[in-house]
Amino acid sequence: MKIVFMGTPNAAVATSERILQDGHEIVAVWTQPDKPAGRGNKLTASPVKEFAVQNDLPIYQPTKIKTAESLELYQLHNADVAVVVAYGRVLPETFLQAFPRGAINVHFSLLPKYRGAAPVNWAIASGEIKTGVTTMQMDAGLDTGGILLQRETEIGADENAIKLMERLSFLGADLLSETLAMYGELVPQPQADLEATFAPMMKKEDGLIDWNRAAEEISNRVRGFQPFPTSFTKYQDKKLTIWKAEIMENGKWKMENGQILEAKGDDLIVACGEGTVLKLVEIQLEGKRRMPTRDFLNGVRVQAGERLG
Repeated sequence: MKIVFMGTPNAAVATSERILQDGHEIVAVWTQPDKPAGRGNKLTASPVKEFAVQNDLPIYQPTKIKTAESLELYQLHNADVAVVVAYGRVLPETFLQAFPRGAINVHFSLLPKYRGAAPVNWAIASGEIKTGVTTMQMDAGLDTGGILLQRETEIGADENAIKLMERLSFLGADLLSETLAMYGELVPQPQADLEATFAPMMKKEDGLIDWNRAAEEISNRVRGFQPFPTSFTKYQDKKLTIWKAEIMENGKWKMENGQILEAKGDDLIVACGEGTVLKLVEIQLEGKRRMPTRDFLNGVRVQAGERLG
């Protein structure tokens, strides 16, 4: 099959690799324009562009997609189908109808749950114990197209969004392979719109910890909000990022939410909402490296009764 591949982050690379391994032809790769990154704000290519360069694939990076010029360029590829994996732009309906077999999206959730830009992050943050991947025949809505195939997987109790996204990227590659192999037989199934939930793009302020939430909810957000926006609070007027935390049984402490209950050895324990407590396992104080709690407490004098936030 002749395919236009549209994707940007590392999570999309496994699918593009699988397309080539299966003997399909990628006639063009569309990815987001290079963006400034790092201390020097040097223009940096997306992981999908790097893959395309390594495999001598034609690369297109339009800054605007909803133009007559972009559509004309797109149509010139004369592909059978487009495959879209976290491209980062909403495709106009004219793009979705440009090729005989339309456009297939690999979406990292069990649709109709978690439609939107950040399904993996919000699934973990919401306390889900399972998720999966969906291949979908794209339409003009936001992840509302007919379902082709789905594959379910459990979310590990300690699994953060980075690790889960890596697993799902390979699961998605396998599912796309099956979808293309069976494409002539598959009938897109309408989604149950009443069961839909949404996973909007992450914002920096989403990461601010509200210590009035229960410990389990805060712990889920710590896992879910990686690598961005992370979960953070304030300690002595400095930003304190929580990279890993564990829920603890509360059998003895009674303090206000956000207060430090214990600070010694490996234990940095904080009071949370509903009488719950959270143990901070891996943290990073503004201007310092990420480190285990024991290392942090060896370098910073923390007193029980101090408040975070």
